[in-house]
Amino acid sequence: MGIEVRGLRKTFGRFVALNDVSLSVASGELVALLGPSGSGKTTLLRIIAGLEAADAGSVLLEGEDATARNARDRRVGFVFQHYALFRHMSVFENVAFGLRVRPRAKRPDEAEIGRRVRQLLELVQLDFMADRRPSELSGGQQRVAIARALINNPGLLLADEPTGNLDSATSVEIMQLLLDLRERLKMTVVVATHDPLVASRCDRIIRLSDGRVVDELEVRHDEDPSELLERIGRLDASI
Repeated sequence: MGIEVRGLRKTFGRFVALNDVSLSVASGELVALLGPSGSGKTTLLRIIAGLEAADAGSVLLEGEDATARNARDRRVGFVFQHYALFRHMSVFENVAFGLRVRPRAKRPDEAEIGRRVRQLLELVQLDFMADRRPSELSGGQQRVAIARALINNPGLLLADEPTGNLDSATSVEIMQLLLDLRERLKMTVVVATHDPLVASRCDRIIRLSDGRVVDELEVRHDEDPSELLERIGRLDASI
């Protein structure tokens, strides 16, 4: 799913979260929105997903204006920064939730729900923990959140700081998982992050600052990792 954002503006009181933001993401790309807290990354993701309304501007998905389209009709999956998992539900039920809340006429039967949930849990390597509660997992909650975001077969996955509370090694694992899922499920992925290491795993980096797009960088995956991180560092230092 391709994305085009045109002239987005969003304010919260006197705070300008987005100030005339325009950008595009090609279908199948894995793009990082890089920037510090308050730069507008989360607000931009929420507007693309339909979870927040812009004050001005438009969002096009696959070339069609989706600005007024309900979030449920956008084919967008969203991974929240703090995962927002249901503590009283098992891993299985957390992932199944998006199917169970569908209108009855569009809801799969129990056998199909079970098949799809098990398939996703296998993809994120949690099929052996389906009966556990999220609080019982030693790590892995971000994997549950990713599986839940994918249950309705989105063409676009948006992830807000999916590695924010993880160590470097686990962050690399989660980014590799997103890369693998992007290839296997043929979808577009946009990740909001403040971590240059996470951004270095993406195809392209869009740098935000003070609610504006200020620069972008194409990632060459055959490049020496230390040289790539140095280039990303210079991108940060140019602000």
